[in-house]
Amino acid sequence: MSRFWSDIVHRLTPYVPGEQPALAHPVKLNTNENPYPPSPRVVEAIRRELGEDGASLRKYPDPTARALRETVAKHHGLRVEQVFAGNGSDEVLAHAFQALLKHDQPIRFPDITYSFYPVYAQLYGVEYETVPLNSDFAIDVDDYRAPNGGVLLPNPNAPTGRALPLSEIEVLLKANPDAPVIVDEAYVDFGAESAVNLIDTYPNLLVVQTTSKARSLAGMRVGFAFGDPALIEALTRVKDSFNSYPLDRLAQAAALASYEDRAWFEDSCAKVVSSREKLIGQLQALGFDVVPSAANFVFARHSAHDAATLAAALKTREIFVRHFKLPRIDQHLRISIGTPSECDALVAALGEILA
Repeated sequence: MSRFWSDIVHRLTPYVPGEQPALAHPVKLNTNENPYPPSPRVVEAIRRELGEDGASLRKYPDPTARALRETVAKHHGLRVEQVFAGNGSDEVLAHAFQALLKHDQPIRFPDITYSFYPVYAQLYGVEYETVPLNSDFAIDVDDYRAPNGGVLLPNPNAPTGRALPLSEIEVLLKANPDAPVIVDEAYVDFGAESAVNLIDTYPNLLVVQTTSKARSLAGMRVGFAFGDPALIEALTRVKDSFNSYPLDRLAQAAALASYEDRAWFEDSCAKVVSSREKLIGQLQALGFDVVPSAANFVFARHSAHDAATLAAALKTREIFVRHFKLPRIDQHLRISIGTPSECDALVAALGEILA
């Protein structure tokens, strides 16, 4: 009964994840999952970790995920003490709110962005201000020069898909030398520039990435933060005060194997980008306005058709896209990039609906 709830529970507005349809073969373009399976090396690594009888599962995993962090550090040209591993980038961000973003001044993030940010701010009692995107749904880094307790933004942004060039990220860092700047790079591998190479120059920079998107491991829940060792230590102190074993044995083995197969990773990303560019042209031919995207999704609107109505009509055809009932974007649909056949099914269905 709600009378037993803590006071904060009454005040929370939880994050709402994308629908997970209980259908045999839906065209699922609503949660930005990779349409392709992970590297075969991932499956082999999981089998090796399990062994004949799964006996390894009776033992706790490495609480520091040392082998995984060493592999990922080498991939990015970092030192292992500059890498933090967590149970998906959502958990990594949650730790960052507690460890780095709770100060006297409010933090700042875009008004149209990943909707978990205000949820975490509310949950952890972090004051925040939202900064409006411009009319083209782009982030203007000059809007983040006001005093703040930290800056948080995705690059590419979600749900718009627009990306900032690395030069603009550097402008942002120079404008905020005394505050943490967190760049959430969940979709960076589909066409944006990573800020990882700026870490040694800017000790206030934390870069957050995930294996859920480009590496097809959404089901394993593995995320990372990269930054100055002092920032990583702060995250580790929070992690070890919450859950010392956030990554299980299979997740660590799977993520490590995915980083060892660079060829698979690059091929998968290239296929998604190719499908994205083709889909953008097809949507434009149907009369949609599409925001430039550097992610594995597109953000589109049709001036003559209500977005919620379109999403509902697609759902009756077992095609799922994401619609947000939020100011400024309630006439847009966020459409994940699927396989070529899934994209074709979407375009065909939209052609029927619009006709």
